[in-house]
Amino acid sequence: MVRGRLLPAAGLGVLLLGLIVFPLVVTLPYPQHVMILIFLYAMMGLAWNIIGGYAGQVSLGDATYFGIGAYTTVILLRDLGLSPWVGMLVGAVNAVIVSVILGYPCFRVRGHYFAIATIALNEIVATIFTNWEYVGGAVGIYVPILPESFINLQFHRSKAPYYYIALGMLIGVILLNVWVGRSRLGYYFRAIRADQDAARSLGIDITRYKMIAYAMTAALTSLGGSFYAMYVLYIDPTSVFAFSISLLVVLVAVLGGVGTVAGPIIGSVILISLSEGTRVLLGGTGRALDVAIYGLLVMAISVLQPYGIVAWVRSLRRPRKPREVKVAGPAA
Repeated sequence: MVRGRLLPAAGLGVLLLGLIVFPLVVTLPYPQHVMILIFLYAMMGLAWNIIGGYAGQVSLGDATYFGIGAYTTVILLRDLGLSPWVGMLVGAVNAVIVSVILGYPCFRVRGHYFAIATIALNEIVATIFTNWEYVGGAVGIYVPILPESFINLQFHRSKAPYYYIALGMLIGVILLNVWVGRSRLGYYFRAIRADQDAARSLGIDITRYKMIAYAMTAALTSLGGSFYAMYVLYIDPTSVFAFSISLLVVLVAVLGGVGTVAGPIIGSVILISLSEGTRVLLGGTGRALDVAIYGLLVMAISVLQPYGIVAWVRSLRRPRKPREVKVAGPAA
């Protein structure tokens, strides 16, 4: 029993150590960039996992909160000179407020109607920012260039600091997912996912706990948007409110396995690696090929193992029952 617990812990320790030393061994900027994207989308996949995996509500509008976090951080830095870290916190608060305002009417519908409603709201918010001249409109905003420092969240000579910040954010969201999965809150979420009417009959306030899950997802996704804005130093509605962001976040979780901690991480490693690999190998001729591959992978997983790669791996590890051998009785 003790050995069975120590082996996974030792494996995680070795993996974490490998991730820590990676920028020291691989100093080229592009591999570090790919790892940063993997961390970012794994983090947002885990954020979506709270509303979509634990609570069972399929939201397809997470780009709304990604963009809110990005714009809040950049505008506060540009107009008030506030640190991006302060902008991250304010962006998370704004995302929570918007999620409550938008989520309450959306949760009056269920199933695919809720998913469609989140897509529509994302398009509405994107249109507002596209036509809002104070935030740059369709042209977007360039992030003010500041001296390189952790406080300013800008590093001009190396991507390694961004790498470690993204890794730290991912670890924080992993720990939050583990806590949610083991807490009473997580049990309420799973009860809602299993059967909303039965959960209501047991005294669970369905709307309240849906809103809590949605607010948590919105806040964490906005942190990803804030980090992205400071990483690329330019944002516009097309880049931060794009439906493709919402779609990729969902695919990351679905491919790896919804309702699990490891699932979104595995999905992010596979999908981001495919996206960046096809872009580098095929260039402009491979445009949208990664999306086609995403679709094929999701179709294959849906048919072969609807619960994702994590469930498939667990099924392989599960011992098979020995086949019963019928022994013929003595001849008459």
